[in-house]
Amino acid sequence: MTINYRLFAIALALISSLTQAKPVLLDQVVAVVDEDVIMQSQLDSRIERVIGQNRGAALPPRQVLQEQVLERLIQESIQLQMANRVGIRISDAQLNEAIERIAARNGLGLSEFQRAMEAEGVSFAVARQQIRNEMLISRVQRIRIGQRIEISDQDIDYFLASEAGKMASAAEYELGHILVSVPSDARASDLANAQTKAEQLVTRLRNGADFRAVAIAESNGRNALKGGDLGWRKEAQLPGIFANAIPNLSIGGVSDPIQSASGFHIVKIHDKRGGNTKLVTQSKVRHILVNTNELRNAKQAETLIHELYDRARNGENFAELAKEFSDDPGSGSLGGDLGWVNPGDMVPEFDRTMHQTNVGGISAPFQSQFGWHVLIVEDRKQTDIGEQVQRNQVRQMLSARRFEEELPVWLRKIRSEAYVDIKDAS
Repeated sequence: MTINYRLFAIALALISSLTQAKPVLLDQVVAVVDEDVIMQSQLDSRIERVIGQNRGAALPPRQVLQEQVLERLIQESIQLQMANRVGIRISDAQLNEAIERIAARNGLGLSEFQRAMEAEGVSFAVARQQIRNEMLISRVQRIRIGQRIEISDQDIDYFLASEAGKMASAAEYELGHILVSVPSDARASDLANAQTKAEQLVTRLRNGADFRAVAIAESNGRNALKGGDLGWRKEAQLPGIFANAIPNLSIGGVSDPIQSASGFHIVKIHDKRGGNTKLVTQSKVRHILVNTNELRNAKQAETLIHELYDRARNGENFAELAKEFSDDPGSGSLGGDLGWVNPGDMVPEFDRTMHQTNVGGISAPFQSQFGWHVLIVEDRKQTDIGEQVQRNQVRQMLSARRFEEELPVWLRKIRSEAYVDIKDAS
């Protein structure tokens, strides 16, 4: 066999040049977080997304922005690992519903929302995963922090007797927030420097600086990268440190720096609204529920509910039929009595049929996730449930207030307890 030495020499030269070429870094680990890692590509992608979502705003220097975004990714990783350990899951159906709600709030259909994401340089698959992660994180927070929050009837009574309680149902505020943080072991000089910076920011804002741009560039708060947006909040939902400052501000007003253990807070009222309705139409309802079971298949359940419907229409006592045949363990023994039902208390199929049925009328059989139903509307009335609604709202408000107060404390705690190794960028 004849060897082509010229070709062989060229091949050796190529191999040598490849082995001696400088390696190209495709990706690298920027942080180890417990059992997870954060890659440079993840960090770069999130930074580009923040830049894309805040075009035209005065963003901080790249290094500062990178540190902020990396810290956010570290906190997300810690919480997602917690969600995984306790078995929290978000089904595809739940995720799809959430995406549809987000699209609807932005006045978009699902396909339009997908195109909007892609126009911002975010693939729909990446957007879906980010939304799923946010839902997981929200559930972890609600579970862990919710365990530490208990609102008693006495708490509600005290609140309703307070000045803030009297105003709670009258006004809502759309708020912006800036936090100039201080370390947990802050010295007097740290506090003085933070207070000076906060006062300078207030001066800039009152002289016309864009609040959202300043928040992105200067705030250490959780919502900094969203322009400090806190959304709409009732006064009772505010952390206690804001309660005295907000009512004294007009729309567009910026507060003086407000000190807390976390640092110095600045809040702005972007807008204000108020008012609510307390009258509802209640229906007094009985029903019969028929399920499938070991002795009754789906067809037999449907046949039975139609038979019971015919018997009730022909004059048999509805309550007696419910006692004998209803599979609802709660109301069956009570003759199907559900008492006075408010709009929205029941599943959509039941709620819709109830409102379409006249007083004294018996509905045609209908199906819900629980099985086959027949219902009778015995009475209907307009009811002022203001006190009940008010107490429920106050309970939710106080829970939200406690949640907002507990969340940053909890986040600092889990961050300090986690193993985090931030790699040298070099």
